[in-house]
Amino acid sequence: MTLLASALDTTAPDYAANREAMLGKLAALAAEHAKALAGGGEKYVERHRGRGKLLARERIELLLDPDTPFLELSPLAGWGSEYTVGASLVTGIGVVEGVECLITANDPTVRGGASNPWTLKKALRANEIAFANRLPCISLVESGGADLPSQKEIFIPGGALFRDLTRLSAAGIPTLAVVFGNSTAGGAYVPGMSDHVIMVKERSKVFLAGPPLVRMATGEESDDESLGGAEMHARVSGLADHFAVDEHDALRQARRIVARLGHRKAYPDPAPHEVAPPAYDADELLGIVPGDLKSPFDPREVIARIVDGSDFDEFKPLYGTSLATGWARLHGYPVGILANARGVLFSAESQKAAQFVQLANQRDIPLLFLHNTTGYMVGSGYEQGGIIKHGAMMINAVSNSRVPHLSVLMGASYGAGHYGMCGRAYDPRFLFAWPSAKSAVMGPQQLAGVLSIVARQSAAAKGQSYDEEADAGLRAVVEQQIESESLPVFLSGRLYDDAVIDPRDTRTVLGLCLSAIHTAPFEGVRGGFGVFRM
Repeated sequence: MTLLASALDTTAPDYAANREAMLGKLAALAAEHAKALAGGGEKYVERHRGRGKLLARERIELLLDPDTPFLELSPLAGWGSEYTVGASLVTGIGVVEGVECLITANDPTVRGGASNPWTLKKALRANEIAFANRLPCISLVESGGADLPSQKEIFIPGGALFRDLTRLSAAGIPTLAVVFGNSTAGGAYVPGMSDHVIMVKERSKVFLAGPPLVRMATGEESDDESLGGAEMHARVSGLADHFAVDEHDALRQARRIVARLGHRKAYPDPAPHEVAPPAYDADELLGIVPGDLKSPFDPREVIARIVDGSDFDEFKPLYGTSLATGWARLHGYPVGILANARGVLFSAESQKAAQFVQLANQRDIPLLFLHNTTGYMVGSGYEQGGIIKHGAMMINAVSNSRVPHLSVLMGASYGAGHYGMCGRAYDPRFLFAWPSAKSAVMGPQQLAGVLSIVARQSAAAKGQSYDEEADAGLRAVVEQQIESESLPVFLSGRLYDDAVIDPRDTRTVLGLCLSAIHTAPFEGVRGGFGVFRM
């Protein structure tokens, strides 16, 4: 039998404590998400509504097929910065006329939808996801262009947005722009470089320079409508392919365009009878991860609550037991899973992982990495045993694997273990974190301790006495800094993940991602790995 047997005791005090801690983190996360949902605040939301306009998320909702999910990406972009949480842009994956699409929508309640450095990073990440998974792109445009005070951080890299639109089109991935308001200066190239363009009567304004700048540059007197209005672009310039009488009509026309694309997935979706729910309740995921990440937990308890039928064929279960590897299905899609079982990765785990990644590539099966690792084991015995070359073997395999990768940070994700488990730098198709996750070079106490040891050695080498009181103060400051920089909201704000998610939503989120992944063809590498040091 390959059905996972759960040993989770939901009546135990530890479970209750873990659950309570997770619920507290989820409440704090909800408060941060609320900031993104609030946009520019009540004043600017009401002003926008007073103009008879829909909000960004309302536009998305009307665009999507009824009763279908929207997987929002990077909702915390810009968190901890001087800019509004969410970075004045909504991005995500949703279904339009049965077609999975990558959707972006400017939020005009935040500084008129102007783009700041985090808006740019968020938009570029969305384009990256669209390209990798061959998802048609729909841009719901209403933006005054770059946030001018931050132009030095936007102008040079910002050209990649327009480059991406042309490359998506060249790759046969449809691009569609629906212009609801301003699309000025560099933003004019979004409709200018999209395959299909819809503009709204008396609302859309698309021009390289507005009337004031035209007057300053050329002396010409002009108005918005004659310079860049929807009717002018529909009748005269030809930039508008479709002319809509209002926002609802524009969204209706966008849906019709998508319906006519003939865009098909590379692989068929699993039939309903191929999908079985887990044997255990997803709600129980709240009590699995300890509040103190130094305490281990069995990732099989997580696997049992996210994979189809809780059915998991484990690979090498008696070897390298700090890493669980095996095969399963998730919403009907086959996956290979690598999950940290006791935090530390030893030589055996590293070699086991390398072999497992090769097998997944031989069989063209996507890989799911479930993180809870403090990194590769250190110490003279482990160094002599070859931990460097074995860890490098695992990282080599992950780096050169060509099947799609998904990563979920459940607990710790420290050091090179983060790399070996396919962290952000290793281009997973999607990477999500639980509110319980932490990621850094090493744990706060360890990092502060290392700095203390180095300082002590330096003082001793100079023949100086060591200030223990100053050392204690330094350690406290460093620990606090590293702790705050390890938290998922901090990392998500910098787009080091695609979202921080409720553990109970993990199966749904991964299912949506797997469905998107199967829109594009993929094939595992056949022998094309780097040199494995033996």
